[in-house]
Amino acid sequence: MRRFCLFREEDVSGVSGTGVVAEGVVFSTGKAVLSWCSERRSVTVYDTIADLETVHGHEGRTRIAWLDPVDHCGDRD
Repeated sequence: MRRFCLFREEDVSGVSGTGVVAEGVVFSTGKAVLSWCSERRSVTVYDTIADLETVHGHEGRTRIAWLDPVDHCGDRD
């Protein structure tokens, strides 16, 4: 698994703020889980990190800041 933070440059919605707005993890299965740091805390599961970015990327105003190197534990040869 690989941990990350969601870093928001600009809050276009006015809800989540700027800076680190969420914490997350991507599992070796590809599933991504996001936990919000805002006043209205919630946890959401996405099929892929790309799906998460599509929903929360805000046209490049939000980026994923990886905390861990790539984890290859899901690779099977």
